[in-house]
Amino acid sequence: MPPSTPNTDAIFEALVADRNNPAALRKRIETLEFLLERSFTIPGINRPVGLDAIVGLVPVVGDVVTAVMGAYIIWEARNLGMPKWKLWRMMGNLGVDTALGAIPLVGDAFDFLFRSNTRNLRIIRKHLDKHHPGTIVIDQ
Repeated sequence: MPPSTPNTDAIFEALVADRNNPAALRKRIETLEFLLERSFTIPGINRPVGLDAIVGLVPVVGDVVTAVMGAYIIWEARNLGMPKWKLWRMMGNLGVDTALGAIPLVGDAFDFLFRSNTRNLRIIRKHLDKHHPGTIVIDQ
């Protein structure tokens, strides 16, 4: 194993730091949801889209990649200790998005309209607001 440089150590520590801190978890999930669902705006119609819709245009591989990224959000929710029924609901959102998103053409339009990661973030936010009120962020 090659020796690690200070830069890679700093990056790794930033990613792993406060792994169990609910506020840090909230920030990680919100960042990933933004990347997957609303990181770009389509000119002309001003509709935000993200990697889920764009990468999903690549047959099979794109849907698998976005499903894995969405599964990470569910994994973080599990580490937070959310109830199983909420986790199942989140898996259902991701499953519907992945299954219907895999259909050529129709699935691409579906990815444009159905935002499973945004729905899952909403479930996690409600849980954090109730059980970890110190993580509440006031949007401006």
